[in-house]
Amino acid sequence: MDEALGHILRQVQEGTLAPGEAAERVRRHLAEPMGFATIDHDRSRRCGAAEVVFAAGKTPEQVVAIARAIRARHPVALVTRAGVEHVAAMRQSFDAAELTVGSRAGTVMVGAPTPVEHAAPIPIITAGTSDESVAEEAELTVRAMGQTPHRINDVGVAGLHRLNARLPELREAAVIVCIAGMEGALPSVVGGLVDVPVIAVPTSVGYGAALGGIAALLGMLTSCASGVTVVNIDNGFGAAYTACMINRRAAKRSSHR
Repeated sequence: MDEALGHILRQVQEGTLAPGEAAERVRRHLAEPMGFATIDHDRSRRCGAAEVVFAAGKTPEQVVAIARAIRARHPVALVTRAGVEHVAAMRQSFDAAELTVGSRAGTVMVGAPTPVEHAAPIPIITAGTSDESVAEEAELTVRAMGQTPHRINDVGVAGLHRLNARLPELREAAVIVCIAGMEGALPSVVGGLVDVPVIAVPTSVGYGAALGGIAALLGMLTSCASGVTVVNIDNGFGAAYTACMINRRAAKRSSHR
């Protein structure tokens, strides 16, 4: 049982807390109202990871307040799609030792995650250097969930010999995140070479007919490789979160052998 909930129940049992007040505390423990937001603190119990802050469209003050509320109850608060103004506000509001800021300033992690035991590293592959911002979001998401990312950069289909040299590393994984723009062909190639799920991320990288990632998205959705699953354009977070769920299950099975 959650320690804080156990404390509330003990107080009711001992007669030091009225049932009505206890019910209100339980409600606030599970979902904390902040006026402009309601923090779903129970999500970590249900889903295995705390709520994540999507910064786009929020003020810097709102992002800081939400991150602070999450961090007060969980080992890590993760902020995605942060702008320069959000990052600046977080640097002013949190101890530097607690902050991990992506080099492209789009993703910020506050705190230190609890490691997932027996979890294999998760390869995060990019077709080209222009896909790096999406890969960084995926990498910090994996780290925030207590797992280890393994970056393999710039191995797109224009030079397949670059990928061949990395196949032994890929075949040790339980799941792979594969990120590509342009025509989005790399996940199909990877999916045809490994026996684990490949989570494909189309990026908005490419010339005019790439249509901001739609060409890559459609190419991945129509992949002939059976093990490829696709997330939305530029959604490194979603791909990494799903990969971590798969990897955590694999780690549990490994620990029981």
